[in-house]
Amino acid sequence: MLRESEFRIFLKEIEFIVIKAGEFILKNFGKVKKAYFKGKRNPVTKVDKESEEKIKKYLKKKFSDIPFLGEELTPDKILQDLYWLVDPLDGTVNFFHKFPIFCVSCALMYKKEPLIGVVYDPVRKELFSACKNKGAFLNKKRIRVSNTKNLSKALLSTGFYYEFENTPDTNIEHFIDFLYSAQGIRRTGSAALDLCYVGCARLDGFWELYLKPWDTAAGSLIVKEAGGRVSKFDGSEFTPFDKEILASNKILHQSMVKILQKKNRKLK
Repeated sequence: MLRESEFRIFLKEIEFIVIKAGEFILKNFGKVKKAYFKGKRNPVTKVDKESEEKIKKYLKKKFSDIPFLGEELTPDKILQDLYWLVDPLDGTVNFFHKFPIFCVSCALMYKKEPLIGVVYDPVRKELFSACKNKGAFLNKKRIRVSNTKNLSKALLSTGFYYEFENTPDTNIEHFIDFLYSAQGIRRTGSAALDLCYVGCARLDGFWELYLKPWDTAAGSLIVKEAGGRVSKFDGSEFTPFDKEILASNKILHQSMVKILQKKNRKLK
């Protein structure tokens, strides 16, 4: 674990490089014409890779002994408890289609637990950050989850796995269940921002299936440090390496668990 002074040093450096990467992405927004596909619907652009290269190069220079696990590049071997988890461009489909909702996400991990999480939205110039047991912030101002008490008054968000044809749970049934229960549902296309929006009370809850650890590591810490709750669909403890995530303002959590368990669906 980190000492107080180390938290400040790490947070400062992470915020710096995440903002720089976000500025690079925004500079290229609307200019990318080609992408290749990791799956039927899962594009990757040169900006994704170049953003990750910039983050990795900077963090390796500052913290050479900490391994790096990102979405696009060949990962380092994780042979120690402390390591980086990075999504260099969360919301690539949005970015490629010139839809202005995307971000950069970076977490410092200890085993399966995020110690520091930073998410930067370059379009809105919003920097979300959190350190374990030290609160969550948006542009240096403390944030808190909503106090919405009834699901019928709640605004929720979700997403859908790219290769849903090959999964036992498409999330469509969950979506329909919540459609009848909540005030509204959004699909932003960026799980990291969805989690940040739960943290700052723009959303009351979020759920999704089959996300990757770099999608949720930073954002899940931000929700927790903002006073919310993050779990698996059955309410049990969540880590970024799990196949399902439920985040809420805490008040609505059991109501959301009940709906997600409605038909006792199980993952492979």
